[in-house]
Amino acid sequence: MVVTFHRHTLAGELLVLQFAIVVVVLIVVGGLSLAQSAAAFDQVEGRRVTALAEQIAGNPLVRSQLGRPRPGETIAPLVQTTLTQSGVTSVTIANASDKIVSSTNPTLVGTQLPLGDPGVAAGRGWSGKLTLDHSRELVAQVPVLGAARGNLGRHLGTVMIGNAFPTVWQRLVGASSYLLTYLGIATTLGLAGSLLLARRIKRQTLGMEPREIAGLAEHREAMLYGIAEGVVALDPHLRLTLVNAVGRKLLDLPEQCVGMSLADLGIRGRLYDVLAGADGGAAKARDKIVIRRGRVLVMNRMSVTKDGLRLGSVTTLRDRTELAQLERELGSFRSSTELLRAQAHEFANQLHIISGLIQVGEHDEVVRYIRTLRKHRESLDLTLSSQVRDTAVAALLLAKSSLAAERKVQLRVSHRTALDRLGAADSADVATVIGNLVDNAVDAAAADIGEGGAWVEVELRQDATTVEIVVRDSGPGVAPELAQEVFTRGFTTKAAQEGERGIGLALTQLVCRRHSGEVSVSNTPEGAVFTARMLVGQTPDETEEPQ
Repeated sequence: MVVTFHRHTLAGELLVLQFAIVVVVLIVVGGLSLAQSAAAFDQVEGRRVTALAEQIAGNPLVRSQLGRPRPGETIAPLVQTTLTQSGVTSVTIANASDKIVSSTNPTLVGTQLPLGDPGVAAGRGWSGKLTLDHSRELVAQVPVLGAARGNLGRHLGTVMIGNAFPTVWQRLVGASSYLLTYLGIATTLGLAGSLLLARRIKRQTLGMEPREIAGLAEHREAMLYGIAEGVVALDPHLRLTLVNAVGRKLLDLPEQCVGMSLADLGIRGRLYDVLAGADGGAAKARDKIVIRRGRVLVMNRMSVTKDGLRLGSVTTLRDRTELAQLERELGSFRSSTELLRAQAHEFANQLHIISGLIQVGEHDEVVRYIRTLRKHRESLDLTLSSQVRDTAVAALLLAKSSLAAERKVQLRVSHRTALDRLGAADSADVATVIGNLVDNAVDAAAADIGEGGAWVEVELRQDATTVEIVVRDSGPGVAPELAQEVFTRGFTTKAAQEGERGIGLALTQLVCRRHSGEVSVSNTPEGAVFTARMLVGQTPDETEEPQ
């Protein structure tokens, strides 16, 4: 025998829940109605039975007959008439000894009148609740006082009028003649509203049941927190609606950052522009480079829209710091390879010239040509070795000179240059900055060769704690609107003209800031001037000021 368990659907659970809520509301409303009906009964009927008891106690017949023998026979018609006309439950009259002499319940005649308060026997009135003959009634007990000259004001007996409490059903019906109708209408409307609400929620959840929604949420959490990339979601008001652990770490955000705006989180500058989509990029999503607290981040932003309504954006982040370091190291090998290729090309040209001179028999010219090449080489080596005493930097400038010459760009070292030997770490970082700035300057100069030719000038200055690197070129310069953003945006010189391509200048700024320095750019009539300053001889600072 196979037993199957039926799982309730989301719509069914909502319908049952709403029905339960309606039932609870109806019970509460009914309870309040009953309480209100009971309070009204106590108030209204209490006054009525009290007034009725006072009326009978003041009746001349009762006053005159109550003190005589066998008064019940005379008073009985009045008691029955009062019961019939007033609709109360019981009418009872007792003498001064509290012995019942007449009552609508004959079995009580001759018995002792139950007093609600001891003061009633002394001639005081009282009203309240009593249990009479297994029936709980609201009663009023009023003394009968003598009016004749001989017994004026004397306590002759007690009149008790009682009215039984209505049942729950009687009070419910008596609360309002339309209460049941109202409750029925409320039940119908509640059930109809619950059904419509269940159908609407079913549509909004795309027909998924609670277990499916829970599974989808679990899968989303596993996906967001299991990937190595950072994910940041913003609503149209630039408030964070979602961020995974990797994104929070890369952007250095607090734990409780969801719900806060970018302004509240202190995000500004380039990072703010990329996250908010205010960087002026094309509509098509592209990778953007941002430097954040010593990290090189590659960010890709996608706007989210549905049915023409803008819902916000989702940005993914990748940490490219280590990759940038590898690119810098690979750049060194690439520079060496380019140097060897350029020198091989230069030597091949020189050998071709020497071979040609020998073939035409110009042996003296061959000698003079070789001496000229040697003097030029010795002059260049002597200039670099006398001004730049750091071997790595001198070798880099020599290599860049050959590469620039191949592109018809003259690389010259300013006569004001003076650089002593640096520590290994400082030398590598200074070489990185010089290499990136010279590469960008050569690209810019080669793209705009004028009548005076293309040139790049390097000037190195050093004091006790600082190295200043100045690179001038004969190119077109940097657009004024990009002068302050060319580093934070990760532009190269080509990128300033063609769009974002690399991170050469971003790395330059990163290296300078690690050495508590800065890099800037300005324009002169001759071209662009890049100036970098770095502290040397100290441990590099791995952190960076917030943007």
